[in-house]
Amino acid sequence: MPWPTPLVGVGDLARRLDDLTLRVVDVRWYLGDPGRGRAEYEAGHVPGAAFLDLDVDLSDHSVEDAGRHPLPGRDAFAATLGGVGIGNEHHVVAYDASGGSVAARLWWMLRWLGHERVSVLDGGWPAWIDQGHPVAVAGSPHPPSHFVAGAPLTRVVDRIAVASRSGVLLDARAPERWRGDVEPVDPVAGHIPGSVNVPSTALLDAAHRFLAPGALRSLLVEAGTGPGTIASCGSGVTACALVLAAVAAGLPEPALYPGSFSEWSTAGLPTEP
Repeated sequence: MPWPTPLVGVGDLARRLDDLTLRVVDVRWYLGDPGRGRAEYEAGHVPGAAFLDLDVDLSDHSVEDAGRHPLPGRDAFAATLGGVGIGNEHHVVAYDASGGSVAARLWWMLRWLGHERVSVLDGGWPAWIDQGHPVAVAGSPHPPSHFVAGAPLTRVVDRIAVASRSGVLLDARAPERWRGDVEPVDPVAGHIPGSVNVPSTALLDAAHRFLAPGALRSLLVEAGTGPGTIASCGSGVTACALVLAAVAAGLPEPALYPGSFSEWSTAGLPTEP
């Protein structure tokens, strides 16, 4: 039976841990506490899982004027994947403890490299623990592999495209940040003019699992999702959850604005409260 995409349940993953084509990746990360994700990984993780850090492995901070989590180069990221044992032949399952938003970033990045066999663990680490599945403390046993980037399966847009867009711009940040009531990170409060707020938390149920496809579809269609939709957030991370939700709902896949509000506001472009 093929692996489900873009979401996989913890029970399904537990039954397939001995699958030689499987690679599990822990991407736990916490805003304002950069070392916590790795520390939690070292204290316990899904057996066989490797660890990739959002700031170190899924971003390239040497890129200037591209927001708080700039994308690394495609070939550089392919080398990172190979270094933790991921090759083109593997199915990757990513998980976090943040409702899937960071895991969705890895899911999106693999699709950006042309890799279709990738899923997010629905419910993430909390669901894995809650259901009593095994925990390991040893690091990933997988030897280095070779990953070759292919044609992207998803789309990236820049701020010029955002400014001239014809479709809806979704913003996955918390409502209070979108409204401009608070802004803990970026230099300006508010949002990109004309954007529609769909908080990433609205994609989840009370157990922090993604809503059923029909519910996701209703939520996103009500927000105006369709051809030409662009997903954004603070720094291009939680926006990936919007892209994943649209794919899970059977809607056209939104493009990603990786720089998102952190790039837009730093560039001095107009914002709305």
